[in-house]
Amino acid sequence: MTYFNTDEVDSALVNLSRNDRNCELIELPERSVEGVTCHALRLGSRPTGTRDCVLLIGGVHAREWGSCEILICFAADLLLAYRTGSGLAYGGRRFTADQVRGLLDNLEIIVFPLVNPDGRRYSQNTEAMWRKNRNPAYGNGKGDCVGVDLNRNYDFLFDAATAFSPTSGVRVSTDPCDPQLYQGPQPFSEPETRNVRWLLDAYPRTRWFVDVHSYSEDMLYVWGDDEDQSTDPSMNFGNHAFDGLRGDAGDARYREYIPASDLAQATGLARDFAAAVHGVRGTDYTAKSAFDLYPTCGSSDDYAFARHLTDPARGKVLAYTIEWGTEFQPQWDEMENIIKDISAGLLQFCVSARSMVGTRTAATTAA
Repeated sequence: MTYFNTDEVDSALVNLSRNDRNCELIELPERSVEGVTCHALRLGSRPTGTRDCVLLIGGVHAREWGSCEILICFAADLLLAYRTGSGLAYGGRRFTADQVRGLLDNLEIIVFPLVNPDGRRYSQNTEAMWRKNRNPAYGNGKGDCVGVDLNRNYDFLFDAATAFSPTSGVRVSTDPCDPQLYQGPQPFSEPETRNVRWLLDAYPRTRWFVDVHSYSEDMLYVWGDDEDQSTDPSMNFGNHAFDGLRGDAGDARYREYIPASDLAQATGLARDFAAAVHGVRGTDYTAKSAFDLYPTCGSSDDYAFARHLTDPARGKVLAYTIEWGTEFQPQWDEMENIIKDISAGLLQFCVSARSMVGTRTAATTAA
């Protein structure tokens, strides 16, 4: 086995759905810019919508090839273990058959492994370090003047020039010819990010969201725009009184509010993930806020968590970004090890999330 091309990613999803009654193929409503039909999988033994949901996405940045393989192998392993009544082992980290059974009986798990098929195809065939999608509409349609960074295209502090301090160094660009970080003309301008939004809307019991990226060996939790704090609710992304102040590290003029209970749950799940990864072969992943990597806006995790704050009718979603490995395209023998690392981390994440179902549901109802 080696890295999948885009057709092989889709074939894997179709085959898994055909061969297991606990797996359903989901056709996303929008094709990619170049016309590719995108698919996700729903894993679970109970009817759709009757259990709290974990949404896992990957393949957002074109050059991060292994994210697709991680999510496909994770889904395949979980389905096989459930079907055969067995546990799962990744190196030194083991999960019992009861834990596996508990996941598919008590959760829905949605796996969307290839958000950006056009970019992946271009990266694998033309320019290995390509990051964006392949939309030619906003620049001159040539070279770097093609594409949008999909992980800057979500509706969260999209107007960075207004929201952030001029000294923040926020990682985003309004230049259509920026080779890495062009955010697009407006939030959700791209069909690929609209597909992710659709999944969040179509599965309203989504309570956990993980976006799988590389690299830096981190498990990131919200927020990405500034340091977290749980004492001053007025310091929040919706309060324009703080425009121009966000994004400076160590600056008490602004820090992003997160309720203490949410922060405790968010950090606890991130630490559980990291501990499980360590158990495979001793690799240390760091649980930290996304801002501690660098300041961002328009990212998937901040958008997913912010949804319930902008619209209280939406459920609360604890949201994360995994940064696996130490390079974008490791040699395949190392990628196989990383797949085991992250599969163990995701399984433990889901096991820990399942234990929170009662308290999360109660908290959401109370909100």
